[in-house]
Order: sequence, then structure tokens, then C-alpha cells
Amino acid sequence: MLREPESPGTVAPTRCSRVPLAGLHFDRLTEAQVVEHVIRASRSGQGGWVATPNIDHCRLVRRNEALRRLVAGASLVVPDGMPLIWASRLRGDPIPERVTGASLIFSLTEAAARHGCPIYLLGGRPGIPQQAGEELRRHYPDLKVAGADAPPVGFDTDTQAIAAVHERLAAAAPSIVYVGLGFPKQERLITSFAPFLPGTWFIGCGAAIPFAAKALPRAPQWMQNTGLEWTFRLASEPRRLLSRYLVHDLPFALTLLAASAADRLRKRREDTPT
Repeated sequence: MLREPESPGTVAPTRCSRVPLAGLHFDRLTEAQVVEHVIRASRSGQGGWVATPNIDHCRLVRRNEALRRLVAGASLVVPDGMPLIWASRLRGDPIPERVTGASLIFSLTEAAARHGCPIYLLGGRPGIPQQAGEELRRHYPDLKVAGADAPPVGFDTDTQAIAAVHERLAAAAPSIVYVGLGFPKQERLITSFAPFLPGTWFIGCGAAIPFAAKALPRAPQWMQNTGLEWTFRLASEPRRLLSRYLVHDLPFALTLLAASAADRLRKRREDTPT
């Protein structure tokens, strides 16, 4: 049976520049730099985990200190959401680009295939992680898929079920694990497993596994680049996402953008000689 970890992270946060925003501190990294960091650390035997908070996660973190500490314990914290990029620019402390789990599952996996780092896919409906593994192998023929697992709904409330998932994962001994169970379930599971796999990297990736499996469509690139991907997701899953996006996340995003712009104006006034 797993014991409770002493702290939420297994590797101290990277010492690169971090940007305070929406209650968290984001690493000022491009996607390519995240991939380079993870692969280099993995090949040297050092594990860790990547958190990819979006606007909804930030909204929840602002209201819950335990969730904030959970995300803050990640080795890397990168923004999955254009409103976070826009807010950082409005504050005058820009984050270079959006880094999503849905993109990392391809860019990081491509690098993993080149360097011989086995991956593991954890999360999704039955058969979906296995399908994702097949699709990724089709893209990257040299890729080693150490395993794929779709635990049943509610497994995270059963200590024996959690232990069984952990045993399968530990037996596979992957270098990189994509955990797509939704926030904050995936982050909690990562922080309970990571201490026992100190050489493994965990990526909290949300819906990336069904995206990779082609079981869930992703927005066109132009919508991703212009911050409209949420409208595509809303049209695809209106019943699940309507309240979250329009009632909760949109007001939070607008408030964050306005506060970021006001903060920059305040700093300019303070810096202006009188």
C-alpha cells in the first residue's frame, strides 16, 4: 500500500525565471525548452513532474490553498491557456508561449523516441490509452510504449485500486508518464506516485491522451493560436463545459486581464519621477 508522501513534489522547482500570475508562479519556458529540460533530466536519472494549469485551474487554485500548494510543488509549471499569456504580457512580464499537455504528448514523445525513453499512458476511457500508444508509435516508429492503463472511474477513492495502478506503473519502469485524469485528480495521483519513482517524469496532461488517440477532436491550429480553442471545446462538449467556461472561467479571465493591465499602469506611475 502507498504511504502518504511528505511533500507534494519530488524534485525542487527549476531555478529558471518564474512569473507570478493568477496565484501561481509560471516557468518562463518555451515548449522546446520544457522538452529539453525533461529529456536532459530523465537521461541523467532525475525525475520530476510538469503541471499545466489553465484558467479553470487558476480559478480553483485562487480559492483553495491546498490546491495552490499542490501545483506549486511541480518541478515545472507552464501555462495551458492563451488568457494567461495575454495577462503576463499586460503585466509587462511576458511568458514566451502557451505549453499544453495536448502538444507535449507529441513534442516530448518525439524527443523520447529519439533518446530511447519509454513512455506510459495513464487515464481515459477503456482502450483509449492503448489506442493513443498505437497512434504515437505510428508517428514515431522508434517509440517505446512501456504500458497504458485506463483505471475505472472512482479508483482514486480506493486504496487497493490505487496500489494496483501503482504496481502496474512501477513494473513498466517508464521514463515519462502522461497522466490524463483531470484536475486535481491527476496532480494528486502524481504526487503520491512520484516519490516511489524518482527517475520518472510525470506530465499532467488533461485531455491529451484522447486527443492523441484521435478519440476527441482538437481545435484547428489557428484557433489554438488565437485563444479560441475553448469555443471549439465548448461546441464539442457543451453539456460538460458550458457552466465551467461561461459562468466561471470567462469572468475570471476577464478580471485577470483587467487586473494585469491595471497592475502595469500602477507600476508605470510608481516608476515615473514626480
